Amino acid sequence: MSENIILTTGTYDLIKDHVRRKKVTPQEEELLLSELKHAKQVLRRNLPEDIVSINRRVTYKDHNNNEEKTILLVGPEKSKPNKNKISVLSDEGIAMVGYKVGDLVEWPAKKGNLKLEILKVEVEAEA
Repeated sequence: MSENIILTTGTYDLIKDHVRRKKVTPQEEELLLSELKHAKQVLRRNLPEDIVSINRRVTYKDHNNNEEKTILLVGPEKSKPNKNKISVLSDEGIAMVGYKVGDLVEWPAKKGNLKLEILKVEVEAEA
């Protein structure tokens, strides 16, 4: 995994607020606070293209069931799981956000531990 995650300031604030509202497990909270403390914050225009972030199409491999999946990571208000538009605050979103192509992310999610490998990240054109 990458040393430090890279987030836009908006995504950083969104996750920090999510933790503050106690929407995560104690184990996730500890991990998130540690990641946020060391995270590099950048402006959206300076975010490297291989970093998982909002409005990015992410292809990843779930090592628990050996499946590949492509999703569009979106803000919580635009989430449509049936159309593969997944909220950045979902288990998968919060686990992968800030990481880059090639990273293997292990995450203690509410529905069981995740082991996700980021295969591809594409910048989505703003709608």
